[in-house]
Amino acid sequence: MISALMPTFKRADLAFERGEGAWLYTADGRRFLDFGAGIAVSALGHGHPRLVAAIAEQAARVIHVSNLYHIPQAETLAEKLVAHSFADSVFFCNSGAEANEGMVKMMRRDQARRGHSERTRIICCDGAFHGRTIAMLAATGNPAYLDGFGEPAPGFDHVPFNNLNMLRAAITPETAGVMVELIQGESGIKQADAHFIRGLRQVCDEFGLLLAFDEVQTGMGRTGKLFAHEWYDVKPDIISVAKGIGGGFPMGAILATEEVASHMTPGSHGSTFGGNPLACAAGNAVIDAILAPGFLEHVQTTGAAFGEMLSLLAKDWPEIFELARGRGLIWGLRCKPPVGEVLNAALHEGLLCVTAGDNVLRLVPPLNVTNEECREACLRLSRAAQKLTDAMKGASE
Repeated sequence: MISALMPTFKRADLAFERGEGAWLYTADGRRFLDFGAGIAVSALGHGHPRLVAAIAEQAARVIHVSNLYHIPQAETLAEKLVAHSFADSVFFCNSGAEANEGMVKMMRRDQARRGHSERTRIICCDGAFHGRTIAMLAATGNPAYLDGFGEPAPGFDHVPFNNLNMLRAAITPETAGVMVELIQGESGIKQADAHFIRGLRQVCDEFGLLLAFDEVQTGMGRTGKLFAHEWYDVKPDIISVAKGIGGGFPMGAILATEEVASHMTPGSHGSTFGGNPLACAAGNAVIDAILAPGFLEHVQTTGAAFGEMLSLLAKDWPEIFELARGRGLIWGLRCKPPVGEVLNAALHEGLLCVTAGDNVLRLVPPLNVTNEECREACLRLSRAAQKLTDAMKGASE
C-alpha cells in the first residue's frame, strides 16, 4: 500500500524533534551534527533566536495579505538586497525552481521589449541543476530527471561547463541569454573558472545577450561573499536566489538590473505567496545576520579551515576519499566507494550530509558553524572511513 506521503523521496529513518545551532535532536535524545542544513537552506542553523523571534512576532500580527497590497516587510528586504548587490529591483517568490522560471521569463521579456522577440533560447551548461518544474528540467538537461515526463520544454541549449569556445559556438540569432551556476552543487561541487565567467560577460555584451547566474545554492553568504559572482568581479544582468534566503522558511527571489526589471509591468508575472509578510520577516532576520560585521569573514575563514581539514582527511583515508573541493561553506568530498555507502556510514556516526553527482559527499553546514564543529564533523567522517575500510578488508579476506 502506498504511503499517505507520495513516495518521491528516499528518506532516512530519522525524525527530528528540535534543533540548536548545527545540531539536531531526535525524540529519543539522539544528537546529530547537521552538515546538510536542509540542503544548504538553514543558513543560521536551528533555533536561531533572532530568526525565531522575527517569525513568531510576525505570525502573531499578520501572516499573509497577497501582493494586492503594499507589504512593508518585502519593501525593506528588497531595499537591503539592492543596497548590497548589483541589482536595482527584486521579485520575491517561493523556491529556487520558481526563481529560475521567473528569471527565464524576464530574460525573454527583456529581449522582446528591445525588439528581439525571436530571442527566446537560453544556453545552459552540462551538469547544471536549475529545478524540477517542466521548464527547469529542460534547462537542467539531465536525462534521469527528464525520464517519463514527455518531450523536454523547448528553448534550452546545453554546452560543456567551463568551455567558453563551445558556448560561443552555440549562440544563434534566437539566443536570449546564458544561465549558469557559479558552483554546480548537484553535480558534485564543481566551480566555474574565472576565465569562463569573465568571458561570459564579454560574450554576452558582444552579442547583446543577458547574463544570468543561478545563485540558488551559492547566494546569501554560502561562499563567503553575499553572492558568489562577487568573487569573479563580474556584474550579471539577473540572478536567482533561494535556499538560505529565508533561513528555512520557503522563499526565493530574482534580482535584476533596472533595464531588465523595467519590462516587468503589472500582470507580466506574479505570485500568490511570494514575498508575504511572514516570509520577508524571516528574510530580513537572515540578511541582517549575514550582513552583520564579521559574519561573511567568519564564513571565509571557517570555510578555508574546513577545506584544509577535508583535504587532510582525504590524504589520511585515500581508499575512501579522492579529493576535497569547494569554497566558503560549500564543500564536496569525492568518494571511491559508492557515495551512498559513505553517507550511511557518516549517518551512523551522527553526521548528516547530502549526496551529489560525481560520487560526491556534499557538506553544507550552517553559515555560523564553528571551527570546533567542523573538526568534529571530520572526526566523525574519519570514524566512518575507518569502518568502511575495515568492512572492505573483511570482504576481501
